Parts: sequence; C-alpha cells; structure tokens
Amino acid sequence: MASTADFRNGMVLEIDGDLFAIVEFQHVKPGKGGAFVRTKLKKIKTGQVLERTYRAGERFTEVRLERRPLQYLYNDGQLYYFMDNSSYEQFPVSEEVMGDQVKYLKENLEVSGLFQESGEILEIELPFFVNLKIVETDPGLRGDTASGGSKPARLESGAVVSVPLFLNVGDVIKVDRRTNMYLERA
Repeated sequence: MASTADFRNGMVLEIDGDLFAIVEFQHVKPGKGGAFVRTKLKKIKTGQVLERTYRAGERFTEVRLERRPLQYLYNDGQLYYFMDNSSYEQFPVSEEVMGDQVKYLKENLEVSGLFQESGEILEIELPFFVNLKIVETDPGLRGDTASGGSKPARLESGAVVSVPLFLNVGDVIKVDRRTNMYLERA
C-alpha cells in the first residue's frame, strides 16, 4: 500500500479496479482545513487523463509493471502475436490493446511491451520512427524534385502517408508514427 506521501511521477496505482499512472501531483496545505493532494492520472488502458483530489495520507494499492522488449511475429486475423526476446515465449495481443498503431506493424519489428505482475500485456509501444517500403504511389515525373509538392503513398504495413513527388515504389522511407509523417529516405 502506498500513501499520498509516497506519490511520484510515473507511479502506477489501482483505483476502483482500473490502473492509473501518475502524470503529475501537487501537495497543497491550505491555511484552513487539512492538507490534500491534486493529481493528474492517466488511465493505462485508454490513455484518458483525469484530475483527482485526495486527502493527505489516503492509501492506494501500488502496482508494479515491467517493460520488456518484444518482437512482432504475425497476425492471424484476430490477434497479433509477439515474442519475448529473452524467453522466446509468445504472447497474443488483441486489436483493442494495439490501437491505431497496427498500421505501422511489420514482421520482426522490435517493440516494447508493458506487463502486469500477472503476466498480462497492458500496452504495446512501437518505436517512434519506423522504416517502411512504399508499395503503391503515383510515379514521379522528371523535374518534380525542384517544384516540391507531395503525393499519397501506401506503405507495406498498410499505412498511407504523404511523401515528396520524387519517391517511387520500392523506396524505403522513415516515418514518424506519432504524427503519420514522412521524415526521410532510409
């Protein structure tokens, strides 16, 4: 059990059956009345941020989470399978846990998995920058490099990003998955 005096950024607590990470907190001692703690909590499963206030000394269940490197193996249509690089154990993950980052998954991609003590995967996090091959785009025309501009391109993972006109099918590019933007040729 942890009290409000033990709070620190990044600490994970179980509150009303859900897991929350402390984003920030502030101890407040007003002139009148008892001390309290203002917190910003991020719900682990959904990413929703809530602001809550608790009395000083209130106790919560602290949850230990572990982050491990994983490798993406394949998708069977419903579940995504990942392998622990050290134990070679495979973990099936639902599309709900993956969220919209599935459009950047490709086989053998190194990712990070957030595990609860029970062994349940709470979150999969892909690297911020992913190298992917262009599989479909309009052909670039001669002289397009100087005029600038962009065109849509479908990548091997299924994502569609806007790329400069001089890129063609088969080129490998670096994409920032957080912003869905082309960065450079890889």
